[in-house]
Amino acid sequence: MAPVLVQPDIFRDFVVYCDVSRQGLGYDGKVIAYASRKLKDHEQNYPTHDLELAAVVHALKIWRHYLLGNKSQIFTDHKSLKYISTQADLNMRQRRWLELIKDYDLEIHYHPGKSNVVADALSRKVYKKELIPNNKHLREELAQINMHIVHEFQEETLMVQPMLTDQIKQDQKKDEEIQKAIQQI
Repeated sequence: MAPVLVQPDIFRDFVVYCDVSRQGLGYDGKVIAYASRKLKDHEQNYPTHDLELAAVVHALKIWRHYLLGNKSQIFTDHKSLKYISTQADLNMRQRRWLELIKDYDLEIHYHPGKSNVVADALSRKVYKKELIPNNKHLREELAQINMHIVHEFQEETLMVQPMLTDQIKQDQKKDEEIQKAIQQI
């Protein structure tokens, strides 16, 4: 069964999965929201540690209305973030972000990137064809989150793309109520 976005239950703890290129919010295995944004020009010069911390801060800011006042578990594939609150040598940016993080009731956990094949697949936009073997397990996990691998003929690359948007567009074309609304407009 494909995952479906659900309405948040504010009386439950939230789980946030962060990676430099992707975030997800949920609880009990149910997905509430996804988020991402393009790196700003100056952010492209950040070291990996700061980029991973920026992903956590981005998630906290955009889901502030869910996370403030609730206990949250943050999972990241950058191990040193687990110890961010006890690190002595922080630059000004990290100190500013740590002040923001302290507003939340959260725990940061390390989740190895290698153990989450899907997160690795989603955190890279394009793969060289030879980098993705015909891995049945990977394809099954991608299908579970409504993603598929697309072969680009112009370049010898494979891309991971969401299927949900295409399915919604197709279903909207079949929906009589939506078609009536479109005709009225």
